[in-house]
Amino acid sequence: MAVEIRVPQLAESISEATVGAWAVKAGEAVARDQLLVELETDKVTVEVNAPEAGTLSEILAATGATVQVGDLLGSLTAGAGAPAAKPAAAATPAAAPAAAPAPAAAPKAPAAAPAAGQALPAAAKLTAEKGVNVSGVAGSGKDGRVTKGDVMDLLASGGPAPAARPSVPAGPRSNAEREERQRMSKLRQVIARRLKEAQNTAALLTTFNEVDMSALMAARKQYVDGFEKKHGVRLGFMSFFVKACVQALKEFPAVNAEIEGDELVFKNYFNIGCAVSTPTGLVVPVIRDADQLSFAGIEKTISDLGKRARDGKLGIDELQGGSFSITNGGVFGSLMSTPIINPPQSAILGMHKIQDRPMAVNGQVVIRPMMYVALTYDHRIVDGREAVSFLVRVKECLEDPQRLLFEM
Repeated sequence: MAVEIRVPQLAESISEATVGAWAVKAGEAVARDQLLVELETDKVTVEVNAPEAGTLSEILAATGATVQVGDLLGSLTAGAGAPAAKPAAAATPAAAPAAAPAPAAAPKAPAAAPAAGQALPAAAKLTAEKGVNVSGVAGSGKDGRVTKGDVMDLLASGGPAPAARPSVPAGPRSNAEREERQRMSKLRQVIARRLKEAQNTAALLTTFNEVDMSALMAARKQYVDGFEKKHGVRLGFMSFFVKACVQALKEFPAVNAEIEGDELVFKNYFNIGCAVSTPTGLVVPVIRDADQLSFAGIEKTISDLGKRARDGKLGIDELQGGSFSITNGGVFGSLMSTPIINPPQSAILGMHKIQDRPMAVNGQVVIRPMMYVALTYDHRIVDGREAVSFLVRVKECLEDPQRLLFEM
């Protein structure tokens, strides 16, 4: 029986995907739920698995092709790959010599675990970019395949030596020979389109302030060990920033709103997106109902979302529905920047590097750990007074963390 393999429903806002490398070839036997192919969308990678055990009879969508929801990817012959049932013993007298059976065709190995080093499409792309040799590596993915996370772990630990690169010929070369061309991933294309859309549509403006991190750093230092021992997660700065932003959003609801047609939509919930840099591009997983989470709950959610974002294992629903975003360029050393909003949201907070600077305090020059913070907002929704006041409230909550406990 032929079974069609079609592009599954991706998400309400996603209608197309790019076909990744097929994990099996036409004519190969597959087990039920075995990975057939990965589809790269503008947000996450979606696995398409075999609906039945059998044989992949044909592939209709080649690697790199753009497909729509419901398009036919290939077909599978159900049951064709299953081993044949053992025949019953023939009722032939023992004395009668049985005819020599025809040599049986060697059965296909049904969905045996692939050899170590066989990479999933996202991992293969990363190994090609970084020049890493993963042959012989036992992957943590399904059936032992090497995942993107495995490659990143190898890179972090020094891993296998990079694959040998072809030698550069001596003598001058034209610029074309020294250039590399690479097709933009679906994620990178959407990032580019959405950022340009934000610039073309929204009236973007950025306001700045600076935060004295002394009290926050002292509080964190005092409780970091006990916090980790009790909750099993490290206490970082992000949970304080999320809490401070939620408090400020409650006071200035326009910063938590969006434009829909000719209406302003004010959101009575606080879904905070936290930008995460991955090998394939920037993604913004969402901490849902952040106002209802404790510091430990926020830290655990951030840790889980960040890890799965870097491994390419986020679900589409985890990237949607944000009402406000936070991005931290400080982890890369940025001292100041003007972040771009994540449409249709109306604002985004930019965190930056903490740096000791001389400050005037009570008439004395003292050295304090300072951080510049930036709020980029859509001036069509948020007035300057609201934006500045919002950022001042965030500053006050961070410089006096006890305010967060009393929601002041």
